[in-house]
This record gives sequence, structure tokens and C-alpha cells, in this order.
Amino acid sequence: MPHRRDVRDTYERIGSHFATTREYAWPEVDDFVADVTRERTFDRGLDLGCGNCRHAEVLAGHVDRVVGVDASRALLDAGRERARTNDFLDTLSPVQGDAASLALRTDAVDLAVYVATLHHLPTRTLRRRSLDELARVLTSDGRALVSAWSTAHDRFEDASASDESGFDTSIEWTLPGGETVDRFYHVYAPAAFESDLAESDLQLREWEVSSGNCYARVAGAP
Repeated sequence: MPHRRDVRDTYERIGSHFATTREYAWPEVDDFVADVTRERTFDRGLDLGCGNCRHAEVLAGHVDRVVGVDASRALLDAGRERARTNDFLDTLSPVQGDAASLALRTDAVDLAVYVATLHHLPTRTLRRRSLDELARVLTSDGRALVSAWSTAHDRFEDASASDESGFDTSIEWTLPGGETVDRFYHVYAPAAFESDLAESDLQLREWEVSSGNCYARVAGAP
């Protein structure tokens, strides 16, 4: 079982290259932000596990300030460069941090995305703690989108369907030159994803499986 610092060190090694392969926001993020901002306005955003800030850029079009949190300094550097190039650096606050222990005050944000990151936390305790941390920093009427890889993904069609909680695995990342680096994933069974969200401090509003990922729309702690 990897330690949290192992996950961070992985993305320090591959971050610069990884960032170049993640140019566009996910359609599910675009749809979520478009839907919720159609209903009301938001002031403060959070991209948790921001990587190169492609989703922070989406939030920046709808909030006064967006905090981008990532464990990897290499990815945050790529995020700053993206923000500088795409003219949202004045709206972005990049912060190196831990998704399970956020250095943000309670009720600090009212619009958040937490995508493609939860599944990198190596234990269920940490994953649950990170969901509770998101609930803590999100206002009670705030909105967030949470995602994780699921056993419904085509990549895992040969995995055991009898594992009701999902499973841990590693996926290789190939750097220029051919070096491979293992990345830790917890692949959620959809019912386990729903259960972790429902048992967290977040208010689970709806969830679905799309393109092999679990997605949940949530609100902050009541």
C-alpha cells in the first residue's frame, strides 16, 4: 500500500509531461458548471486536485477567485503557466496541499470540482476524510462535482465483479524516452462510491456513471 507521499512523488516525476496531455476540461465538468451557474451566482471556487488547472479555468469564468489545490508542485507550476497563458492568473490562487487535510477555513468556497483525484488516495480512511474536508470548506448551499474511476470502466472489464467495494491497482504512465512510472488507483464499485458519499458530511444530491467514471453532484454540510 503506497503512502500519500508516494502518490505525490509520482506526480512530481511525471507532472510536467502529464500536464501536456491534459489540455481540455472534461465535458462533465463543463456541464456541471453550466448547470449550477445557470441557477445562481457563485463567488469563491475550488479545484481540488487541480493538476494543470484546466478545470480551475472553467471555474474562473464564473467566480471572483478560485483556489487550485494539488499535492504536486510540478503540476501547480504547469497550472500557473496555463493561467498566465490563458489570462486567468489574477483569479487563481494555486496551493500545494493535501486533499485529506485542506488548509482552508470552513465555508471558504461555494463552487468546487474534485475530479480524477479521490481515487489516488491510498486508503478508504483518507478518501472519506477528504470528502468530509470538502464538506467542511464548502458552504451549506455550495455545489461540487466529485468523480472517481469505477469498475464500469472498459479498462477493468476483466476485474472481479464480486468485489462490492472496488479494488486497488496501479496504472503505468510512460514518460518520453520510455520510462514507466506506476500510479496508484482505487477503482470504485459504483455502489461503494455512492455509499462513501452518502456516509460523508456532504449532501449527496445525485450521482451517475459516465464514460467509466462515477460522478456525484453534492452540496456542503447542512
